Formats: sequence, C-alpha cells, structure tokens
Amino acid sequence: MRPQRNDSLSARLTRMNLIVSGAALLLAACAFFSYDLLSFRSDLIRSLDAEAQIVGQNTVSALVFNDPQSAASTLQGLEHAPDVLGAMLTTGDGTEFARYGAFDAGEAESRVLRREEADHFWSSGTNVLVAHRIVFQGKTVGVVYISAKLTEIGRRARQYLLIAGIILMFCMAAALGISAASRRLIAQPIIALADTAISVSRDRDYSVRARVQAGSSEIAVLVSAFNTMLAQIEGRDAALNEARNDLEIRVEERTAELQTANRELEAFSYTVAHDLRGPLDAIAGIVFLLTQSDGEIADSNVQFMIEQLKTSTHNMGALIDDLLNFARASTTPVQWAPTDLSAIVRGIAAELTMSDPARKVEFSISDVPEVQADAGLIRIVLGNLLRNSWKYSSHHAKACIEFGAIQTFDANEAEGKLVYFVRDDGAGFDPSRMEQLFRPFQRLHGKSEFPGTGIGLATVQRILARQGGSIWAEGAVEKGATFYFTLN
Repeated sequence: MRPQRNDSLSARLTRMNLIVSGAALLLAACAFFSYDLLSFRSDLIRSLDAEAQIVGQNTVSALVFNDPQSAASTLQGLEHAPDVLGAMLTTGDGTEFARYGAFDAGEAESRVLRREEADHFWSSGTNVLVAHRIVFQGKTVGVVYISAKLTEIGRRARQYLLIAGIILMFCMAAALGISAASRRLIAQPIIALADTAISVSRDRDYSVRARVQAGSSEIAVLVSAFNTMLAQIEGRDAALNEARNDLEIRVEERTAELQTANRELEAFSYTVAHDLRGPLDAIAGIVFLLTQSDGEIADSNVQFMIEQLKTSTHNMGALIDDLLNFARASTTPVQWAPTDLSAIVRGIAAELTMSDPARKVEFSISDVPEVQADAGLIRIVLGNLLRNSWKYSSHHAKACIEFGAIQTFDANEAEGKLVYFVRDDGAGFDPSRMEQLFRPFQRLHGKSEFPGTGIGLATVQRILARQGGSIWAEGAVEKGATFYFTLN
C-alpha cells in the first residue's frame, strides 16, 4: 500500500516555496511602500514649503500697505494645489490678516514659530501644517500658514496594494512551477525510495532495488546507500537460510542417531533383563538353599560370606530393576488412560507394610481425581517416591507418610492446576544440595545409612517430563521431605 500523501514531501516543498515567495514579496512591498511614503511625504512638505515662500513674497506689499483684499487674492491661488485644505496670513504680531479655504485659526495659534525659525512644519497622521516667516527689510511683517491633507498617500497605497497583489499572483504561479520542478528533482526520488522501503518491509523481498537517479547529488548517494544495504541484507538472509537448512539437516541426522541409540539402549535393557536376571536368580536360589542348611554349615566365616552374597545379590537385582525403569522412562511409548493415583498409592503402601510389618508407619492417603496418564510409568513414579519416604524414615521409631494434592491458581488458568505431593517426616536432606537430587547416581546419604542406587529420582523426573509434568522438593535435615509433582 502506497503511503498517504496528505502531508507528503512534495506538498511540504510546495508550501515552503509559496510561503518563502509570498513572505519575500510582502517584505519587499512593505519596504518599497514605506520608502515611497517617506519620500512622497518629504517631497510634499518641500512643495508646501516652496508654495509658502512664494505666497510670502507675493503678499509682502499687501502686508506693508495693509491691503487684506490683495493678500486674500494671492492666497486664492492655492486652489490649484490638490492637497491644500486652507491657508492663513497673519501680521507680525500674530493677528489674522487674510484667510483661504477651511483653515482653523486656532491651529495657527497653537503652532507658533520660534524667534530664530524662518520655516517649520507640523504633521499629525496625514495632516500637515507648514509655516513661513515673511521678512521685509530685516523685519518680520507676517507669517503664512498652509494646511494640507496627504490624500495622495492613500491613493498611492492602493496602487501599491494592487500592484503587489498582481505580482504576488505571478510569484505564486512561479512558485508552483518551481515546486513542480522540485518534486521531480527531490520529492519524487524520495517518495520512490519510501515506496521501495515499504515494499521490502511488507514482502520481505530484499532483492528489490530502488531506481538510482543520475548524477552525484545527496539523493543519488542516499538511494545508492539504500540499495547497498538491501544487498547486504539479502546476502545475510541467504546465508541465514543456508545455515538454517544445514542445521535442519544436522538436526535430522542427530535425531536419527538418537533414535538409533535409544533403540540400542532399549535392546540393551532387555538383554540385561534376560541375560543377567537368569544367572542372578540362579545365584539367589543357591544362596537360599545354603541358608536353609544351617545345621550343616557350622563355620561362621562361611555363614558370613553367604549373608554377604545374599545382600549383594539383592542389591544387584535392585540395580537391574532401577536401570530397567530408567531406560523405560525414556524409550517406552506413553499409553494414555484414566489413572487412579490414590489407588496406586494404596497398593504400594500395602506392599511396603507387608515387607516389614514390624515398622510403625502411618499412611495418610487422600482421594484425588483421576488423571490421563500412563499407569505403568506413573506407578514407577509413585513407587520411587513412596519407597524413598519408607526408606528415609526407617531410623525413626514412628513415621508418617502422606499423599495428596493441592490446588494452585494461575491468572492464565481459569481452574488452576493440581499439584500432587508425597511427604514424610524422615531424615530429610540438605537444601543447599538440592541440585543433586535428580541427577543419576547422585546420593545425599551414604550407603551405610540408607541403601540405594541413586537412580530413582532421575527416573521420576524423566517420566514426568515425558508426560508434560515437573517435580521439585522441599526439606531439611531430620525434618522430613516433601516432593511435589505435576502432570499435564
């Protein structure tokens, strides 16, 4: 879409040319008019002063011989001066001697020549009063006053305005022509460059180029630099696409390698299950038979070795089971189905109680809603967590193991989310070593305190991650531990 032109560069250039031309013309007209006004006013005052001198020379005899009628006839000759309103002739002591036209005698009384002045004028707006002293034989015999109105100035002002208006129209037309040329030379290349930039931004097509203007002006340099930038972006974009394609190929290759490795790991797990479990079961059977012949084996060293063999066989079986579960956590396909977590926990709790009926352990199992999950994998999760609680509370005379869920609320979720937990009051753990909890073969307690392989929690974390969940823990030394986990 082309950009809106309501306030385009060409419109701005046109306005600028019109404003500059109009302002220059108005300033020039004002300057010429002011100069002409001052010049015309000065010329008019000089002309009135000359007429006053002529009238003074022509009325000397009338003043000397006291002939007002002759003086009035002389003043009557001013009727041919277009700007003169009236005139008055006074004697040397200021007494009115003769008058012509609409002359205000009071104005002459307020405008008195000083002793040393021969001529003087007074002006107020367009009204001018000129006074001339009449001297005969070194003695003042009278004063002539001529009153005029500068009506010619208004006429000349109207002429100036008319001429200035006509010139302004021609200047505006010339400014429009100059603006059209400016658009071709300046605005249109920049507008074309803006259109190209919008097209590139919209279509992401960096192969587009702006048309370079002839010459070496700043605009041509700008367009050339813009095209150079597009070429650089196009090159980088091509390099990025090539790198992305190469990365996708490498990811596919690595994914295939990982899938192959997972299949090999699964095959290895089954090999462990079939090839090692059989001999281990045979050894366990021999150990069982040996333990049943107590009367025939009297040597205490042999009995100790049989007990050690029994313990090692049991630990190796547990390690094989944990390794199989760890492998299944990553390779076994998830079978989604409605799963009753509380029922699974009750079954595991019953198994633990039967394994050691002498222990005083209280199970508190809450009923939680069914979830969509893989029942087999979830049983491994709950089994590891509950067996850990059973194991790490074994040094206490009485213990309590609790399973339940709490509702959490999130601003982005209308109904919140259920967080499940397994809590015990056993040995707990050091919170500063929290990051080691879910690492394979990492143990926070020695084997002499609590037996185990260190794989259980890593298996739990893998299984929950595959089902869109997570796990974390809280605890303190000898204050128990609580493991929280979520499901998708």
